[in-house]
Amino acid sequence: MKGNAQVSRQRTAKVAPEELLETPLGSTDEIDFEIIELLFFSYRDFVSDPDAILAKIGFGRAHHRVVHFVNRQPGMTVADLLDTLKITKQSLARVLKQLIDSGYIRQVAGPEDRRQRKLYPTPRGRELALALAEPQSRRIAAALASGPEDTRTSVLHFLQGMRNRK
Repeated sequence: MKGNAQVSRQRTAKVAPEELLETPLGSTDEIDFEIIELLFFSYRDFVSDPDAILAKIGFGRAHHRVVHFVNRQPGMTVADLLDTLKITKQSLARVLKQLIDSGYIRQVAGPEDRRQRKLYPTPRGRELALALAEPQSRRIAAALASGPEDTRTSVLHFLQGMRNRK
């Protein structure tokens, strides 16, 4: 313990005092902080209702993603889900096991290749997907209704442009 305290004191002693910047960052031609912040706050609020629903059953955002995509593409393989979510098998394993054990998702061996694992929602999993999507859909509808008639097309174009392409 004594050694750790010395290391801590040495680090703070060597650090030069930094100038405190009191002016906020402003948008420039290269960086649009207003849109960055709006995306941050929009995402925070967009996931808040599903987060509250998931918290009541001991789940989180990773569970939401799995339930969403398995319901949108029933029969997708575990490999497809890993590719869609851009996560590792290790990251998915715990979440998928919890969803299977809780009766939201079923995992079935592929008909041609028994090693292939296909994922399907159960009726309970479908109910959860809808319960999570409904408040998000209401939020989207309200936001789109506040804009001009072609807002949905513009939003779709913008969001598609924001996605990383393979």
